[in-house]
Amino acid sequence: MKSVTIQQPEKLVIEERAIPQPLPGEVRIRVTCAGICGSDVHIYRGHNPFARYPRVIGHEFFGHIDAVGEGIEKTRIGERVVGDPVVSCGHCYPCAVGRPNVCAELQVIGVHRDGGFSEYITLPAQNAHVVPDSIPDNEATMVEPFTIAANICSQMKPCTLDTVLIYGAGPMGLTSIQALRGVYGVKEIVVADRIDERLSMAKANGADWVINNAKSDLKNELDALGIRPTLIIDAACHPSILPEAITLASPAARIGIMGFSSEPCVISQQAITSKELTIYSSRLNSNRFPMVINWMTEKKIQPEKLITHQLAYTQVLEAMELFEKDQRKCCKVLLKF
Repeated sequence: MKSVTIQQPEKLVIEERAIPQPLPGEVRIRVTCAGICGSDVHIYRGHNPFARYPRVIGHEFFGHIDAVGEGIEKTRIGERVVGDPVVSCGHCYPCAVGRPNVCAELQVIGVHRDGGFSEYITLPAQNAHVVPDSIPDNEATMVEPFTIAANICSQMKPCTLDTVLIYGAGPMGLTSIQALRGVYGVKEIVVADRIDERLSMAKANGADWVINNAKSDLKNELDALGIRPTLIIDAACHPSILPEAITLASPAARIGIMGFSSEPCVISQQAITSKELTIYSSRLNSNRFPMVINWMTEKKIQPEKLITHQLAYTQVLEAMELFEKDQRKCCKVLLKF
């Protein structure tokens, strides 16, 4: 089989590997479509502190089960499935309280173990989630990106009373807009980004107001709109954002951080406590795949709006460069296997 492998930072090859056999409790998926994420590019560039090389990357993937390991019903062969990249131990404290995404022995497919940029992949059977025929292949590949939005929203519990500010109109920000609008019924959404074309994408995905915070003072723009956000999502994750978000937030607001920077930021305890703010962090997803598949089935979200490019897996270097450098036109790139 062909696999996209990062042998070391900046060295990507498409290599021939043996087709893996599923272990007891596992299934094998014949991958047909996979999505590129920023973390894939970070592994390629050597900027992901969790990755070990060589590594087959890719954690957004869709395909069909073509083999099963011992203990798994053969009736699963042929199922259309998407793979949850979170592989957890099932018995540590985080797993016991329903947060396998921060398992003490966490393995992430495409980071700690080989991923879905390959013609075949094996993974635990419980990580392969059935997708109804009503969801096209391309859209099914988008389930994993939407689980990131589902995870932060499940923690923050948005409601119709909220006025939302989202930093960043990349894939994480855009999936959050769709979830907030289509699933949670939020009435007012403001998006801040430094690229006008990304702000246009935000409008197309449901934002009410967009602000280029490279050209305008965000506080002044929000004041002019009469907005004091009650829920803020940081989908850009620059260290300067959290201190500003704390300043802009309404009393009793919630702030959610969808990623991380290794750079420190300085925040004021007084600013947090005086407003009794709640700050959430979110990593990956904690069993959100069934939730997102249900959203897609009920047409509450529109994943097709985020897919801007599709290329053959043999063009993976071109695809990753496109994703990394063309932020004005590119949102999600899908690879076809």
